[in-house]
Amino acid sequence: MPKDNIVAGLDIGTTKVVAIVAEVTLEGRLNIIGLGETPSGGLRKGIIVDIENTARAIAGAVQQAERMSGCQVHSAYVGLTGPHISSINNRGVVAVAGEDGEISVADVDRVLQAARVIPLPAERRIIHVLPRQYIVDGYDGVMDPIGMYGSRLEVETQIVTAAGAAVQNIMKSVQRAGLGVDELVLSPLASAGAVLQQAEKELGAVVVDIGGGTTEIAIIAQGGLWFASVLPIGSEHITSDLAVGLRTPIVQAEIIKKEHGCVLADNIPDNQVIEVPPVGGKEKRRITRKMLASIIEPRVEEIFTLVRREINAAQFQGLLPGGVVLTGGGALLEGITRMGAEILAMPVRLGWPEGSGGLADMVAAPAYATAAGLVNYGARRLAHPQAAAARETGWENFWSRLKSWWHELF
Repeated sequence: MPKDNIVAGLDIGTTKVVAIVAEVTLEGRLNIIGLGETPSGGLRKGIIVDIENTARAIAGAVQQAERMSGCQVHSAYVGLTGPHISSINNRGVVAVAGEDGEISVADVDRVLQAARVIPLPAERRIIHVLPRQYIVDGYDGVMDPIGMYGSRLEVETQIVTAAGAAVQNIMKSVQRAGLGVDELVLSPLASAGAVLQQAEKELGAVVVDIGGGTTEIAIIAQGGLWFASVLPIGSEHITSDLAVGLRTPIVQAEIIKKEHGCVLADNIPDNQVIEVPPVGGKEKRRITRKMLASIIEPRVEEIFTLVRREINAAQFQGLLPGGVVLTGGGALLEGITRMGAEILAMPVRLGWPEGSGGLADMVAAPAYATAAGLVNYGARRLAHPQAAAARETGWENFWSRLKSWWHELF
């Protein structure tokens, strides 16, 4: 199988590491051919705290995906998340360089470089400079200005930054696992690419990815990212609440949450009973499912309240007709879409990543949204390499040079 047609995505989460391998066909279709998943023990709230454990989890997930796909994975598109992520809007302006006034790839590159000039603390790094729209001689709404004529080119961008130390730790963990990094990709951006319909991307929608240790938020409108934020709270906090409230081990609390968890206690009949294994292996206790929901409900309400605060802080001026799309493993709790709609005052639906190929059904679950989005992102890079190269940020170019230097030495 040609190596150039293979793309891999690596989602390094707080609770699990997921690797997906896909083949990009000549027609541009993406066929999922490999999936690997291992528990993750080296992260807290999306931040790497143990490089060796993280590297082992990455290697295990990639090996599973390699065995299933029959191909060797040398590099991957890696998701980046954590509460250190922030985003800012900025604008760049340049004069068109060509004598005939035709806008070239070099002009687009220059205007994006102009947009990335922002005051930035020494410990922060630019991950993405994402164009929302271009403006040619005052006419806005241009999505691809290359080949157009004009004298003045402007761009409105969303600039995503991250803590330099967190970026270095994730790069080191991936390299310890024997992999290269094709590109670091903002995880909520990848999730949005996997679960949003094209109409939702254009009209405006919010993606809320409830993971194990974090909740990721992305506002997508006019086909691009308008705002991104990561909250240090996720479904692990619900599990911890259950372990304390029910006096049961964490492992059992996670199982109970997945099998019997519900968000709205008022909707559950009083006669539904479940068994709870206590700490110490004594006789199981019986509790009502309504009591279980009464422990889950306040934490989920807190998550949505924080999400609402972040959406309001984004100061998005337009409407969001696409509403909220929930994804991630924590989005599968019964009744969560109803509570989300009540608190966020917007329509809420579950987001399921779509795929093709023999393993499409295996990855068609909210828990795999980020990993599926990463291979979609990589496939677009393979399909349009020149456009991708023209839009690379200086930080991405730096990592390209660093990877070349690394391979020359070792």
